[in-house]
Amino acid sequence: MDWIEIKIRCSARTADVAAQMLEQLGALAVTYQDAADSPILEPRPGERRLWPSTEVTGLFAKDVDPNPIVSQLQLILGDSFPIKALTLPDQDWVRAWMDAFKPICCGRRLWICPSWQQVPDPDAVTVMLDPGLAFGTGTHPTTFLCLQWLDEMDLTGKTVLDYGCGSGILAAAALKLGAQSACGVDIDPQALTASRANAERNQVSDRLALFDGSKPQDLNFAPCDAGVANILAGPLAELEPKIAALLKPGAPLALSGILDSQAEETAAAYAEDFELLDIKVKEGWARLSLRRKG
Repeated sequence: MDWIEIKIRCSARTADVAAQMLEQLGALAVTYQDAADSPILEPRPGERRLWPSTEVTGLFAKDVDPNPIVSQLQLILGDSFPIKALTLPDQDWVRAWMDAFKPICCGRRLWICPSWQQVPDPDAVTVMLDPGLAFGTGTHPTTFLCLQWLDEMDLTGKTVLDYGCGSGILAAAALKLGAQSACGVDIDPQALTASRANAERNQVSDRLALFDGSKPQDLNFAPCDAGVANILAGPLAELEPKIAALLKPGAPLALSGILDSQAEETAAAYAEDFELLDIKVKEGWARLSLRRKG
């Protein structure tokens, strides 16, 4: 059957109030979407962030008359909150969701592929990854930039650090590209669970060691030959001493999760222990390539 959608455009501060009103007026489900194509940074575990301009959508059954609901919302909210109602045709939602995820080529040979798709290149190095609880599927520019960097590296026989491993996509890619082993670090238990599951799916779990970053005493493994960290500019700056201590002298490091405008500031935070090699930008996001001094 078809559905009725009622959409309210509001600020991040008033989004929850709009959602509560839609629920009180009979919405079967409420969702939040970006209303102005604004970048939103990955939240820390337990943190919740919304876009400065947020569209809150209430889903109603087909037989609901949207006009009285819209009138009541306009009466309460006034003219500063644009409201519209439209009909949403029914479809196979599972199939529509699956069709949205396609294989992604992240360099010369590396592909990220959901389990229900096939990579068109028979010679590809393929990481099988389905969207899940943790950040990192290859679709976001920061993840893509790190994957591309790994594809450019000679990782044969090396140990790779994945700090802020999220879904484990970068560690799994490094192992598929020839790394001997990888060390994944994250403070989010869901990320460690996802990393372990994705490593098993890609048959590299025996070469991936996972560590809880909230327990510094556990980060006592030997320094790695190369590293990637796809987090956020602020946490990356704070983590510089820890990341430096986990990399050998001369080890290459890729940093991302950084807006283009934050690249120089982040590079400065790493200047004491790292040499900046280059900065690459994609869709407003930056990747820093560095080398450990010493």
